[in-house]
Amino acid sequence: MRSAIAALVAIFVCALIYAGLGYVTNASAAPVTLGASVQLSGPLANTGRYYRDGYQFAVDQINKSGGVKIGNNHEQLALKVLDNQSDNNLAVRQYVQLVSQDKVNLLLGSFASDTVIATSSVAEKYQVPMIQGGGASDQIFDRGYKYIFGTLPVASKYFESTIDAMEKLAPAPRTVALLYADDAFDVSVAKGTRELLGKAGLKIVLDERYSTNASDFASLLARLKSSQPDAVLVAGHETEILNFIRQAKSLNFTPHFYSFTVGVPSADFRKALGADADYAFGMTSWLPSASQKDDYFGNAEEFAQAYVKRFGYEPDYHAASAVADVEAYAKALEAAGTTDPRKVRDAIAHLDFNGLYGHIQFNSVGQISLPQTVIQVQNGKVMPIYGQKGFIDKPEYPMLAWSKR
Repeated sequence: MRSAIAALVAIFVCALIYAGLGYVTNASAAPVTLGASVQLSGPLANTGRYYRDGYQFAVDQINKSGGVKIGNNHEQLALKVLDNQSDNNLAVRQYVQLVSQDKVNLLLGSFASDTVIATSSVAEKYQVPMIQGGGASDQIFDRGYKYIFGTLPVASKYFESTIDAMEKLAPAPRTVALLYADDAFDVSVAKGTRELLGKAGLKIVLDERYSTNASDFASLLARLKSSQPDAVLVAGHETEILNFIRQAKSLNFTPHFYSFTVGVPSADFRKALGADADYAFGMTSWLPSASQKDDYFGNAEEFAQAYVKRFGYEPDYHAASAVADVEAYAKALEAAGTTDPRKVRDAIAHLDFNGLYGHIQFNSVGQISLPQTVIQVQNGKVMPIYGQKGFIDKPEYPMLAWSKR
């Protein structure tokens, strides 16, 4: 009798232990880990920080709101970011490490189209989706890949809204110089811009490619002064554009209008140039508007305020696109009901939601369609000038000569 009772007690205790173990295992389940290789040092580190900070901010905010509901469970997100030192070869090796050794669940992207072109091949090979807001070159999406998704507007249409606005200026520019760096993004921009300028009936008087990371624009500016275009469109990196503007001033080159693919939306650009940033046109896929509602941050304006408070600098579209990448994963994981990468990939392809960055819906090649707002620096502030419905504010045009400022 006593032995029978002892046996029953032993069974009961074991049951409690197993139940307890099951509870502990469920409570301490590993989070869903998003992995990325980002430029945190080297020449692209200033922009790379937007992605590290944007990813982390989004992960923290989603976790704060309860995490991601996957099936019947609420799971936390985790982030693993490696520094690729602005080296594409290292970035590729790091993505292989993230997938094959670190066993992250899903991938976020780097900054710059050349880097994304190289690293997205890792995502495709291992069939792990990568959502990225750092590369916009058409080449990223022209290869038939199924596991790469992008939250930047397509590069070939970057100047589309700018050219629309130019046609409505008085007097409208009739001759244009097109300058572009020799990397994948800027080459894609130039190819699309030529077609857009042709459709608009604008004459290209100078079409020139320059070396990425160029610091000396003296000879190019000499040719610009000789050809005297009404407008100059420049596709390049922020450092190159800063050098171009400084040297344009030193050589007293003043077209009626000039616009740049990057730099103009950022506070760093305005800080670096001071009053010389005025009159510069640019474009952005995002502005911190209270009308952009968001499930995690309230709205884009509240997000921008919280971002400055946490990181000490203003977010631009790079940071907002990084947040959108993480939010897209949260939505896709909930829709898929699993962390299986192939099922998450299919859920990403069918996303359709609005957030602080705008409308997120990927087309058949994995890219979203976001309109660019034309902006201009006026008295040290970025002003929205032209959008889908026409002029938003009055542009300062034509550009005032350097000698008269």
